[in-house]
Amino acid sequence: MEVLTYESEVITAIPPAKMFKACILDGDNLIPKILAQAFKSIEYIEGNGEPGSIKKVTFGEGSQLKYMKQKVEAVDKENFVYIYSVIEGDALMNKLEKITYETKLEAFPGGGSVCKTTSKYHTIGDFELKEEGIKAGKEKASGIFKAIEAYLLANPDAY
Repeated sequence: MEVLTYESEVITAIPPAKMFKACILDGDNLIPKILAQAFKSIEYIEGNGEPGSIKKVTFGEGSQLKYMKQKVEAVDKENFVYIYSVIEGDALMNKLEKITYETKLEAFPGGGSVCKTTSKYHTIGDFELKEEGIKAGKEKASGIFKAIEAYLLANPDAY
């Protein structure tokens, strides 16, 4: 088994507290609402968001993926840090034990924030993860983040 680590950053005009609340704390409601074609539902099957909780993400009709299960590892509301692992589903391709994401929102000059994400891919056996797959995943995550930003800019009183 190998652990491959990748880092990425996305800058947004939204302050960290507001983005964390919309994206992380209420993301299970907001994301299927604003990206209904990509996400059919997000629901907790164990717990209610605290560490150890497990949620099932069901993707929309046109998606290549059917579902995934995520385990909440940590939620730090004061420092805007959220850590979760994908523990089951199509995204693991039967080649990954899990993928762990650590997301931290920090203040950025001008009143916005920077979203820093560290992704750790835990491979099974001698599977080699291709750069294209990681890049595609980063682009999808960035797209979700930008969709939330657009929603918040269009609805300034939300959150």
